[in-house]
Amino acid sequence: MTVFTLINISLLAILVATALTVSRLRALYEAAMLSALFSLVTACLFVLLDAVDVAFTEAAVGVGISTVLLLGGLALTRSREAVTPRRRRLPGAAVAILAGGTLVYASQDLPAFGSADSPVQRHPLTDTYLHQSQEDIGIPNTVTSVLASYRGLDTLGELLVVFTAGVAVLALLGPLAHPVDARRRDDLDLVDYRVLRVISAMLMPFILLFALYVLFHGDFGPGGGFQAGVIFAAGFVLYGLVFGLDKAQQVVPRVVLWALIPFGLLLYLGVGVVNMLLGGSFLDYDTLSSDPAAGQHLGILLVESAIGITVAAVMTTVFFSFANRRATR
Repeated sequence: MTVFTLINISLLAILVATALTVSRLRALYEAAMLSALFSLVTACLFVLLDAVDVAFTEAAVGVGISTVLLLGGLALTRSREAVTPRRRRLPGAAVAILAGGTLVYASQDLPAFGSADSPVQRHPLTDTYLHQSQEDIGIPNTVTSVLASYRGLDTLGELLVVFTAGVAVLALLGPLAHPVDARRRDDLDLVDYRVLRVISAMLMPFILLFALYVLFHGDFGPGGGFQAGVIFAAGFVLYGLVFGLDKAQQVVPRVVLWALIPFGLLLYLGVGVVNMLLGGSFLDYDTLSSDPAAGQHLGILLVESAIGITVAAVMTTVFFSFANRRATR
């Protein structure tokens, strides 16, 4: 048994143990922290599977922002799960067993892990993406070529989902109706902890610089707009937790964030409209320059920037909205 296999088995065992522990916990704060551990181990598995792009997002969203939002939600409700009568657990258990059994049965038709003759390896589209994309798009990172160019419409749909989800959450929290809350802003202020303040102040430039690197390096390696957006948001969330919401909202005012949420989506759509006005197809970046390869580079950079803007603005605004609400209990 190789070291790689042992690492995978160990990580899988940690995932199973963490999931079982979370399912048994009634203390929701502990469950939230264990869920962050689950996301961290999952990100490690993605790295082992060479899905570094997904690992970036899982680490920033699953470990960082989601955990903060879960804790913020618990601060508005209660920290212990209500006891469910045993008779009401049976339907849920039956559905879980049925769904699990169906998945296990369906997995019997999957090719062997790493099989060289699997449909993914033998399909003609694979050769197009891996080899022809270098001539069509001129981007070394095939993932970026697929997501931002070949699947540009699909990625636009994903951005629209992020936009819609963000607007729905903000509508439920009511930040537009109540832009200023009477809640004391120093509830989340950790600035008195000198070590946290100093370390966070030292890390902030590197976090934002790394986000820019992930955005602009997405053509050549793991990265892109989604990953850069969540890293930007994680940096603003860290700043708000340590230095207080007042200072964080001075750096990124709410009005600016609310404007940036639709701006990214409109920028993405605008690139497509410009392509059509120049005589090309929607999101056909070749028309952006006399050199098709340069047009592809410019178009991909614009849409990746648009993705990063909307994702960062949505996640940061949701955090601010949670943090500014008054606890009802």
